[in-house]
Amino acid sequence: MLNKHRLMAVAVALAFSAGSALAGVSPQEAAKLGDTLTPFGAEKAGNAAGTIPAWTGGITQAPAGYTRSGQHHVNPFPEDKPLFTITAANLSQYEANLTPGQIAMFKAYPETYQMPVYQTRRSGSAPQWVYDNTIKNATSAKLVDGGNGFTNAYGGIPFPIPQNGVEALWNHIARYRGTYIVRRASEVAVQRNGSYSLVTSQQEALFKYYLQNGSFADLNNIMFYYLSFTTSPARLAGGATLVHETLDQVKEPRQAWGYNAGQRRVRRAPNLAYDTPIAAADGLRTADDTDMFNGAPDRYDWKLVGKKEIYIPYNNYKVTSPDVKYKDLLQVGHLNPALTRNELHRVWVVEGTLKSGARHIYSKRTLFLDEDSWQAAVVDQYDGRGELWRVSIAYLKNYYDLPTTWSALDVFHDLQARRYHVQNLDNEESNTIDFTQAVPDDGYFKPAALRRRGTR
Repeated sequence: MLNKHRLMAVAVALAFSAGSALAGVSPQEAAKLGDTLTPFGAEKAGNAAGTIPAWTGGITQAPAGYTRSGQHHVNPFPEDKPLFTITAANLSQYEANLTPGQIAMFKAYPETYQMPVYQTRRSGSAPQWVYDNTIKNATSAKLVDGGNGFTNAYGGIPFPIPQNGVEALWNHIARYRGTYIVRRASEVAVQRNGSYSLVTSQQEALFKYYLQNGSFADLNNIMFYYLSFTTSPARLAGGATLVHETLDQVKEPRQAWGYNAGQRRVRRAPNLAYDTPIAAADGLRTADDTDMFNGAPDRYDWKLVGKKEIYIPYNNYKVTSPDVKYKDLLQVGHLNPALTRNELHRVWVVEGTLKSGARHIYSKRTLFLDEDSWQAAVVDQYDGRGELWRVSIAYLKNYYDLPTTWSALDVFHDLQARRYHVQNLDNEESNTIDFTQAVPDDGYFKPAALRRRGTR
């Protein structure tokens, strides 16, 4: 009988514990949003040293010279100069404000890798309706199925005041990136000797979670649709990939299809998840590396470590400037450091440890999330021996035509192979990402549409 009562007590305690972990924050906590916290939950105040300023709203209008969505972004801070540059020679002075992966980059490429550091500009911003939804989500959003999804949140950051690691992770996955986007961009795998071959595609994405006239009930477990058609090289042209990204991928796995232009056949791609290697990345990126992290979180235990002040890529307009050619940007081992910009920002540190019995090529991954946007800026990934293996770096900037903070380029470094992969190159394209196209209906993203639209 005593054992039975003890078991009941434990069960009740666990129930209350789980309930508090899954519930939104109190109205009193949520009242901090827009007051001492930004609408996204970042600290409004600067740091004590004065090296991180207060957030005052970020970029609220496009700079002079920018006239339309789809135009290459104009640098809003053209007069800024580096305050100093971190190199392998002075690395010890700055290690406290770097991630293990960043430190490893200096050690891997001591002669060439550098980080020019500029004054910190908290340029992050978002539309007011996204802020309003985020504040509503703070008290209503709940994790479901052990953290494999969430409910009662829509059109904004789901957990602006996160209580645990998986909530913080969902903030990155569900962050605002517009509603419907169309872009033409290239990706490359840069070899040890610096050689590369471009793979160019037309990409479209519809973020159902951010349809302004929608609701959580309308999602039907679909967060977004993604469609990509390869345009070059010729041997790959006409191939296509379609993804229906589900919210709870344990309950309903991501649905994906591929179209082969030569065979004119549409086939299911059931393995486009977790650590499946991506062919266009020459194996340097896994399916869930894309977007720094995406997909189901269920194979890891996620811990919210806390906040740190880290030098991260921010306001990177030069790396996608039409004045910069790919041959000048893509160097042996890494991007041309002279074209990058780094700033000191507060980041949330989220650590994922592979669960016992789960399979993945990474035994641990640590995400460093920009507090102003919830975008992952750096991700350190460890192999099965627990050794640092890969470092993913997102070169952030404000897409002020929305506005939102998003990655200009995503770069995936393999420290062991000494190769890297770059996504979203568009410097040499006549137009860049466009957020103003008319939103298509759901039928536009059905598998049957792949064959109709596929061309070689």
